[in-house]
Amino acid sequence: MIWYIEFAGLRRRARARGKRNTDSGLGLEAESKGYMENLALIFGSSFVIALSGALMPGPVLAVTITEATRIGLRAGPLIMLGHSILELALFSLLVLGFVHFINHPVVLGVVGVAGGLILLWMSCGMLKGLRTLDLNLEASGRSNTGPVLSGILSSLSNPYWIVWWATIGLGYVFWSMKFGWGGMLAFFTGHISADFAWYTLVSFLVWKGRKHIRPAVYRGVVAACAVILIGFGIYFGLTGLDYLL
Repeated sequence: MIWYIEFAGLRRRARARGKRNTDSGLGLEAESKGYMENLALIFGSSFVIALSGALMPGPVLAVTITEATRIGLRAGPLIMLGHSILELALFSLLVLGFVHFINHPVVLGVVGVAGGLILLWMSCGMLKGLRTLDLNLEASGRSNTGPVLSGILSSLSNPYWIVWWATIGLGYVFWSMKFGWGGMLAFFTGHISADFAWYTLVSFLVWKGRKHIRPAVYRGVVAACAVILIGFGIYFGLTGLDYLL
């Protein structure tokens, strides 16, 4: 009888250990799933916000159209190669320079509020000019530099680019750093993928002889991005206020 009781006790303890191991495994699985969901959120939101900025006419678009009339479909990817080299350098400097502030509430709060305000300002500007917004794909000049260098110089000549990285971009740096290399890779690849996708499409349309994108389609995409930006702007702002209060 005693040996049976001892055996039953050993079996219960074994079951308890098995249950703990199972619970631990489920916890790790849930944690891993949550981590991947956060990476997907970082990538997706980074893509949409970057696309919203890329859609609006500016120096990079002008250079892309000009180069596409000269070298065709290759213009967009090559210009974005230069653009991405510049952004990778800036992103690396931001990570190295602000790594010590990743858990500083005041810094996180100020960056969050500033980024939220810039996103709301961007979305309001996009919606305000929606009625007359048009995308002209006709070249307006000649480029004296190669497409890769043009991608770098046209980005630097755009003051909006500096403002974006000083506010929204810095906020994303802080957010992505909390998830390590995976988070930072998700943010940067999402951001650059949007740029490559849009400017490759523009160079393709110019190469095919198109002079315009249908206004209704273009305005619809811009309007959808603007509405999404409002949501992200509110989220960034409230998150920043939460750190400050």
